[in-house]
Amino acid sequence: MPMPTLRSSHLLLFVGVAVLFFSLAMWMNQAAREAEPLPWLVDWKAKVIEPLSDERLTLGELAGLAPGELWLQPISEGPRLAYRAEIDQGDDAWRLEAQLKLSESELESLAKAFGEEASTEQPLSAQLLEQMGAHQIASLNLVPMGEVQVDRLIASVGPPRLRLRTAEGEAWVYPQQGISVHVVDGKAQLVLLMPREALKR
Repeated sequence: MPMPTLRSSHLLLFVGVAVLFFSLAMWMNQAAREAEPLPWLVDWKAKVIEPLSDERLTLGELAGLAPGELWLQPISEGPRLAYRAEIDQGDDAWRLEAQLKLSESELESLAKAFGEEASTEQPLSAQLLEQMGAHQIASLNLVPMGEVQVDRLIASVGPPRLRLRTAEGEAWVYPQQGISVHVVDGKAQLVLLMPREALKR
C-alpha cells in the first residue's frame, strides 16, 4: 500500500514548527549566557560618568576611586598633566589615563616651572597630586588589559545610540553619557569618557 504524501501546507507547517523550536532553543541558550556587567563600571555611572559628562568631575574624586599617579607629559603644544591608574578586578583589569583641565595661565606656569626638564614623561609628587585635587578632569581613557566582549559593556551602560563604521571596526557613541567606544571584532579596545558637549562637537 503506497504511503500518503505530505501536502505542501503540511510541509510548511512542519518547517514552521521546527524553526519555532530552534529559535526558542537559541533564545533560551542566549538567556542562559547573558553577559555579566562590569561591576566597577556600573558603580562609576553615578560617580564618574555622569559627573564627567556634566564637567564637574575632579581629580580628587577620581583618585579616591582609582588611586594612581600624576604625570607630566611633554608635547609640542606644551606640557600637560595626566593622571594614570589601574583598575584591577581580578580577571577584569583596565588602564586609566585622564587629562586635567588647565587654564592658559596654568599651562604657562607649568612650562616655566619645568622648562628644559620637560623633555620626557615623568611622575610627579603625591603632594602635587593632592594640591591639584580640585581641578576638573577634561577627558578619561580606559583601555582593557584583557579581552572584554562588548556585550558586557551593553550590560553595564546600555546599548549605544550610534554605531559608526571605522577603518578597523566600529565606534559606539553614547551622546547623552559622553561615552565613545572603539570596537574591533566584538571586543572593546578603548572607552573614552568626556563631557557630553565635547562629544557633540
